[in-house]
Amino acid sequence: MKARAAVQVADRRFEIEEFAVPRIGPEEALLRVDACGMCGSDVEQYDGGFAALGVTYPVIPGHEPIGTVAEIGSEAARRWGVRTGDRVAVEPVLGCGSCRACLTGSYRRCKGSGNGAAINAYGYLPTSLTPSLWGGYAEYLYLHPRTVLHKLRDDLPLELAALYQPMAAGIRWFAHDSGLRSGDTVVILGCGQRGLAGVVAARDAGAGRIIVTGLARDAHKLELAKLFGADVAVVADQEDTVAAVFEHTGGEGTDVVVDVTAVSTQPIVDAIAVAKPGATVVLAGVKGSGATVPGFLPDAVITKELTVKGLWSQDIRAFEPALRLIEAGKYPLERMHTHTFGLDSVARAVETLAGRVPGEDAVHVMIAPDFG
Repeated sequence: MKARAAVQVADRRFEIEEFAVPRIGPEEALLRVDACGMCGSDVEQYDGGFAALGVTYPVIPGHEPIGTVAEIGSEAARRWGVRTGDRVAVEPVLGCGSCRACLTGSYRRCKGSGNGAAINAYGYLPTSLTPSLWGGYAEYLYLHPRTVLHKLRDDLPLELAALYQPMAAGIRWFAHDSGLRSGDTVVILGCGQRGLAGVVAARDAGAGRIIVTGLARDAHKLELAKLFGADVAVVADQEDTVAAVFEHTGGEGTDVVVDVTAVSTQPIVDAIAVAKPGATVVLAGVKGSGATVPGFLPDAVITKELTVKGLWSQDIRAFEPALRLIEAGKYPLERMHTHTFGLDSVARAVETLAGRVPGEDAVHVMIAPDFG
């Protein structure tokens, strides 16, 4: 049996290829991909921005897959607690299981894969690594024994299930690791998927006031932010972000500020400026290799006694509550999903998510192999 996949063969270039579906051993499984969500890093990967991290072509991108278990070995079924026909969400990171990071529960930091891959995660492993089907832009995905799976409710719509990674990011970055306490003021710099998920996570964690920033072209996203519980929306290319935050906090600033903007480094400067003494600043927006921060004042970090954290990826402690929050239906999260594309339209899907297709206001975009 063969499986079709959208393979990135060069910067901004995909080709549809077929791969042999692997034979499954006792500790492995095969997933029929039902959908694969996209995030901002998919755009950066499409543009070639991960070359500096060692990601090589050809590669099947897609690190947010959900699907149905098509075949599973007996040991894998016992370990994961799933069987053929179950729908699952797949965590992207493949820990080695034996390094100190894995043994202490921080498998998202694992660097000891031993397979020569620069990023040991689904969506970044090259097709030259057997059995090739390592990304979610495909009809089938090979599930390695070290995969972390989460069983999904059968009646959960695909469009909602595909939000599991943005919501996990929201929970880890905005609630768990930000040190957010009930009643705190939170500033969210950026209103993409993870910024919007952060609104939900911060509100659910008891934030007292939430301020979100975006650009004029993000009006549809800022409206969603308010729908999800944001108190104030600041249009950063029409207003002075720092002045607006101080105006809406009575001159105090914020307890927690999270930057999830891509590429731009000005939000880092703004984050330090609006943080009140003793605040936590979370940096989770990837800026690209070689990025510098003009205007950054290190002494402000010292004199304000700020906690500055860089956060990357998520783990089981965020994925489990994220899925429960999605399944609870407490928030109209279905409003985040805006576009679905098939495998033959992957390039257009990425361009749509990037805001490069006139007239398309994208928030959450997913690939569904059977779509269209």
